[in-house]
Amino acid sequence: MPGILSRLNATIYCRIREAITRQQGVPTSLYRSSALPLCSLTSSHTLHTKSMITASHSNAMLGDVYAYGLISGRGSVRDFTKPAVGCLRGSVNLRRLQPLYGPLSFGCSTFDANRRIRDSSLLHGSWLKNFSASSSACYSAGAAHAVSFDGSPPDEQLANSSFSPDPTIVGGKPLKMLSGSCYLPHPDKEETGGEDAHFICTDEQAIGVADGVGGWADVGVNAGLFAQELISNLVRAIQKEPKGSFNLTRVLREAHANTKVKGSSTACIVALTDKGLHAINLGDSGFIVVRDGCTIFESPSQQHDFNFPYQLESGNGADLPSSGEVFTIPVASGDVVISGTDGLFDNLYNSEITGVVEHAIRAGLEPQVTAQKIAALARQRALSKSSRTPFSTAAEKAGFCYYGGKLDDITVVVSYISGSVSE
Repeated sequence: MPGILSRLNATIYCRIREAITRQQGVPTSLYRSSALPLCSLTSSHTLHTKSMITASHSNAMLGDVYAYGLISGRGSVRDFTKPAVGCLRGSVNLRRLQPLYGPLSFGCSTFDANRRIRDSSLLHGSWLKNFSASSSACYSAGAAHAVSFDGSPPDEQLANSSFSPDPTIVGGKPLKMLSGSCYLPHPDKEETGGEDAHFICTDEQAIGVADGVGGWADVGVNAGLFAQELISNLVRAIQKEPKGSFNLTRVLREAHANTKVKGSSTACIVALTDKGLHAINLGDSGFIVVRDGCTIFESPSQQHDFNFPYQLESGNGADLPSSGEVFTIPVASGDVVISGTDGLFDNLYNSEITGVVEHAIRAGLEPQVTAQKIAALARQRALSKSSRTPFSTAAEKAGFCYYGGKLDDITVVVSYISGSVSE
């Protein structure tokens, strides 16, 4: 099991096993910032700490990490006296150098980083008063009915049902994609806006999300600005594509080439075309497609190793747009697409997301309200110190104990597929 330092509170990821060396006869293993007690499951990989590691919040980093004979107090890269060789930046807490002022207008939807919801009865908990939400369409919706969920078991596999390859489900009549979104920044980043960015283009029938890699903060770089610029460039590139027929690899390549600020992020774009749902995903953001209460498609997460996702970086220093996976998925009226960053998919299993969607559809909720409901449940799981989550399951498979959720920025975009906007 290779030593890993990734996506932590100011830590780094080393590609080669030799990058982690023994100090005082004890090898370094994984060091997390957003978990309850973390430990190795094997005696050959133990973590040397000076105190118990706790992480009910992502800033809690107790203990020291040893690498290359250097000590990093509280796991901070700033405390290293020299850079480690052969290492890439992981994603951690990022504080913007300056807050977003006013709305970001992409010509199709407007996202105001300073907008706050007024009716917290839509969600649950005092922390829900400080979230940003946006929608691609104007609508009026009252407070959603409270939805309670128990600890659903993990998704062992996708629903056995398969989607029909029959193109008539798309070509029978023009399908529309009505989308709404909810963004919950990390509680410690509410004032600065967090690191995620996203867009919804109504006319182009496309949405996208990006998750800035926070580890850049340790070298004084605001990766949130990279995610924002990438999203802006994605919108511009999409608007130049033939309507209803996107080359998303070209779109991502052009947007990446035009993103000049330092930093890196994941990227996921989903568009409704005349051939069905067309998507590209690079990293651990992603999307699922729900039909009749079942998850019929899930985009696979792209990771170099546990919790170390593929990411686009300014220049060609990291993964390239061509590394993104491209999908074409037949869809039908009534399908629901849920897209999001890892703050969603690390904390909720597909069955939990699908449960919220089914309740929302039966209640006649708009996509934005459904997105709020999903984000609320994801934040609830993220704050848990004991719930079984996709992230804790993945950590266990990688050979580590990890309890509870993973506190992070949460972006959720919900898209209803219908035969017409009014359907």
